[in-house]
Amino acid sequence: MQIGLDVRLTYYTHGGIAKYIRRLAGDLPARDSEHRYTHLYHRGHTETFSPLARRVDCWTPAHHWLESMALSVEVSRHRLDLLHSPDFIPPLWGYRRSVITVHDLTFLSHPEFLTDVSRRYYNGRIHTAVKLADAISADSHATKTDLANLLSVIPEKITVIHLGLDEAFHLLPADEVAATLTRLGLAPGYMLFVGTFEPRKNVPGLFAGYFRLRKLLPDAPPLVLVGHKGWLFDATASLMKDLGLEQHVRFFENLPAADLPAVYNGASLFLLPSHYEGFGFPVLEAMGCGVPTIISNRASLPEIGGEAVLQVDPDDPDALAEAMRRALTDSGLREAMRAKGLEQVKHFTWDKTAQATLALYNRVLGE
Repeated sequence: MQIGLDVRLTYYTHGGIAKYIRRLAGDLPARDSEHRYTHLYHRGHTETFSPLARRVDCWTPAHHWLESMALSVEVSRHRLDLLHSPDFIPPLWGYRRSVITVHDLTFLSHPEFLTDVSRRYYNGRIHTAVKLADAISADSHATKTDLANLLSVIPEKITVIHLGLDEAFHLLPADEVAATLTRLGLAPGYMLFVGTFEPRKNVPGLFAGYFRLRKLLPDAPPLVLVGHKGWLFDATASLMKDLGLEQHVRFFENLPAADLPAVYNGASLFLLPSHYEGFGFPVLEAMGCGVPTIISNRASLPEIGGEAVLQVDPDDPDALAEAMRRALTDSGLREAMRAKGLEQVKHFTWDKTAQATLALYNRVLGE
């Protein structure tokens, strides 16, 4: 059977969805000798993810308003038995069977966290996408629940396939961590946030909680934020200044990916008080590096963090401040969280993701 995988999004971004696509593109052809693979690339993409898959360069850009129709014309030339659309928007025709991955439904459940352009784009396509799909892969049980509640998708159509932890995120030797931190001008023991600086990630709530923490612990460690500026960042930066936190917060907007594991290893706490996450890669990354972690109690995050993390209401900065205070002042709690986190991440491997995805393909092809 000929299986197609749409990898065009990786030309535009290196975010969580692109990471997922790259892993599937490399792992599936290597482990599956029964089927043949075709990867659909953006025509400008020079990288190739697997020498075992046929490469097809597409003219249709990702997230274009005519994408579903234009890509159909391109896909129909390749006689695909199954097409997997890992960013959930499939072409309208041109394949025999279809699998889509839905990472989250933020645009339906929390439309206030998206720009008008993004909201219109996703809202206009999700209903057709879930109707066309023969099967849906969801990153979490939280997303599966949203699919059922918000789009009336029958549970039998949805398979939860958790994503994996990249091998780079593990405990590192102290001298390696120290060398990286020295180069970056960081002293170990800071608190860390990793993610896009945008409303959905609740960076304003993080600043509000940190402000309250400094009232409780005037010598609280600094806060380090790693990521990229999202929409409404200026308002977030203004809040930081209004709260008088400028001297206690550092931003790393273009941190090299190779430095990120060491930056995790150097942290005393990891914080992700997001309003909504479809999965939450940074939670896995932090736990894999042995960092005690505090998350919000919303969406997929409790599912990913399990018993290893402290959970707080993302709308309650006092609760966040108290959780930070507890973790910073109780060494026994920190050590227990660290040990549980290292165990929790063992449940999330890319090998399991590939194995479950291949099983889903085989089920759909056999129907």
